Amino acid sequence: SSGGEGDGLEIGEKSVFFIGSKNGVMDEPPKPTLALEYTYGRRARGHNIPKDIAHFWELGGGTSLLDLISIPITSDTLRTFSIVLVLDLSKPNDLWPTMENLLQATKSHIDKMIMKLGKTNSKAVSEMRQKIWSNMQKDHPDRELVDPFLIPLVIIGSKYDIFQDFDSEKRKVMCKTLRFVAHYYGASLMFTSKSEALLLKIRGVINQLAFGIDKSKSICVDQNKPLFITAGLDSLSQIGSPPVPDNDIGKLHARSPMELWKKVYERVFPPKSMNTLKDTKDPARDPQYAEREVDEMRTQKDQELEQYKRSSSKSWKQIELDS
Repeated sequence: SSGGEGDGLEIGEKSVFFIGSKNGVMDEPPKPTLALEYTYGRRARGHNIPKDIAHFWELGGGTSLLDLISIPITSDTLRTFSIVLVLDLSKPNDLWPTMENLLQATKSHIDKMIMKLGKTNSKAVSEMRQKIWSNMQKDHPDRELVDPFLIPLVIIGSKYDIFQDFDSEKRKVMCKTLRFVAHYYGASLMFTSKSEALLLKIRGVINQLAFGIDKSKSICVDQNKPLFITAGLDSLSQIGSPPVPDNDIGKLHARSPMELWKKVYERVFPPKSMNTLKDTKDPARDPQYAEREVDEMRTQKDQELEQYKRSSSKSWKQIELDS
């Protein structure tokens, strides 16, 4: 059966797909990356047992070659894949657009492949969902508020050695924002540099994705140290509020918590091309595109967001008082 073949793949073969900027994660001189690069590794499991194989893919060109994501990730290979998104902490103004474009394109493709796989093997899809949700405790207060990738996702902030010299307020905005995004998407988050100790940690994480060994459950959320947070161990209450003055949060017009964090981040680190787009009208509010059912759903989502902002600002004030 196709389920049996899939299970065989799951045991002996896994794939890790690097997107973003890989330069600085592995301790090797930067080399020009082809549009889509492939390599593989093997690990012996014991005498007369077939070796585990790990397939490593890397997407070159940052956000310019997003269509190529669909080549390695198909409905047949989906269950063996993990995604590693590498973000350059030394370029904070490029960080949000890079992260948003890559995550949206990847998630949209994965969702399509999940739907395709679901038509032929719904059991496999429900197993994938179960596996991802098992990272989060059953009674975790954020279960209804997050939307995890259905395949393992690791977000790596590279060039921590440069980032650690940033002004502490800027570091705070970047750390909190990345923690929110990682938590929302059910991802692990970790910072690295050329330091041997940090590289060893990252190698451990990649080995775990590639060969399923040494799953770490450690956590460091101190913004004065390299962040290291295993998926499912963070929470919105620990992350706290988007770092804006209290009276400003109500003035930010956002349609979702993710958009709220984006607006706060971009106030501190405006993306380079942002200035030309500032006055673009929101098509969701344009009467010529009105559609009753969609508009009703939009109104409901707006109300939910207002509620999120109100309840969050209460709990955020509480957190700030407690700390």
